[in-house]
Amino acid sequence: MNTTKRTGLAILSLALAGTLAACGSGGGDDSAAGGAVTLDYWLWDDNQLASYQSCADAFHTANPNITVKITQTAWDQYWQGLTTQLAAGQAPDVWTDHGSYYPQFVGSGQILDIQPFVDRDKVDLTQYQDGLADLWAKDGKRFGLPKDWDTVAVVYNTTMLEEQGVKAGEMADLTWNPADGGTLQQVIAKLTVDENGHNGLDPAFDKDKVKVYGFLPEWADGSQGQNGWGDLAVANGWTYLDKNPWGTQYKFDDPKLAQTIDWYKQLIDKGYAPKFDKQSKLGRDAVMNAGKGALTFVGSWTINTYLGQDAKEKFALAPMPVGPAGARKTAINGLSDAIFAGTEHKEEAWKWVKFLGSADCQNIVAGNAVVFPAIKTASDKAAEAHQAKGRDVSAFLDPTKTQGGTFLLPITDHGNEVSQIVQDAIQSVILGQTGAAEALKKANEQVNALFT
Repeated sequence: MNTTKRTGLAILSLALAGTLAACGSGGGDDSAAGGAVTLDYWLWDDNQLASYQSCADAFHTANPNITVKITQTAWDQYWQGLTTQLAAGQAPDVWTDHGSYYPQFVGSGQILDIQPFVDRDKVDLTQYQDGLADLWAKDGKRFGLPKDWDTVAVVYNTTMLEEQGVKAGEMADLTWNPADGGTLQQVIAKLTVDENGHNGLDPAFDKDKVKVYGFLPEWADGSQGQNGWGDLAVANGWTYLDKNPWGTQYKFDDPKLAQTIDWYKQLIDKGYAPKFDKQSKLGRDAVMNAGKGALTFVGSWTINTYLGQDAKEKFALAPMPVGPAGARKTAINGLSDAIFAGTEHKEEAWKWVKFLGSADCQNIVAGNAVVFPAIKTASDKAAEAHQAKGRDVSAFLDPTKTQGGTFLLPITDHGNEVSQIVQDAIQSVILGQTGAAEALKKANEQVNALFT
């Protein structure tokens, strides 16, 4: 769900090495043994490994001649291994796909068009969360079925909230604007505490000796800003590009985006957020769980991190703040499963992908209460599973049921190049090397030149 970056924590290096050696044949010599086929399937999220192993077991029971071998690796290694194998003309038969990466697979002809299978088997595309099926289609072709979705919400440390006299009810009605930050900035200031116990609104607050930061921003967020700046910029009236998906003119030079980045910069200047070059090398999740941060924006794939039994601090969720455009805004992102165009087992791979996109599998995933499946009824089951665990996850769910509450992240060609250009520009602003308007104007020119 995250980007959507959903980073797996463990690298199954031995399994990866074995899979890399076997990839490209879509199951090696297994097909020679009485029609039996082994499909290689890759995913990156270790939190979801158990769910999809259960799906694979159920699938094998229904299709005894097809075995699904799952390999899970962490995010960075996952994409490095996949792109390396694809460049060599080899790949797993099926892999979990992400909107930031799949356009390059489409452009290079490495991913199978499944629209003929969808038409033949009459797959109901209306069963999925609104808009998700459109993400995986281009020019009458289709390159995946939706498997899950994620949105973004505020997560905060409830103990710190109580200590600073902020009521939980206030968190449900936060507002934001780039001029003074609205009530969101007021809360962030209160939750920022220096080593002498003064909060950010106290005249005695020492911004050079901060013990707990009120806000932890995400700066390795590419060109989408899914975990923060993108959501606020859209709430400020900004749009990413001329059309989505498959637009060709980005709008990173819009003043509404520069205003948003400038607001983030002033949080750092005031001491409410850590300096970019001084921030912890640990991820935000770890810093929050260490009690060094009070509030941040997170994707729904982190529910277990903050509300699960292993959380070291007590957290709660709140909806994103209402912005100047008059509404709350959160990105909605989703994943799919891609079939390697070079697999020797297209029919078997399609059966597996169709099963992954079906209620039979997505209800299994829902019951484990890790992510929200793409099928609406399965999402409801996931919500019920969270509720049974005593978790209030409405901050993630409500936007999907509110008209205009969500927006799609951009899907275009040159995704990796766009991401690097924009991320470098934003980081230069946060480091104080250049102004937001100047940096984003230059970045926008570079980005749009990619499409000419």
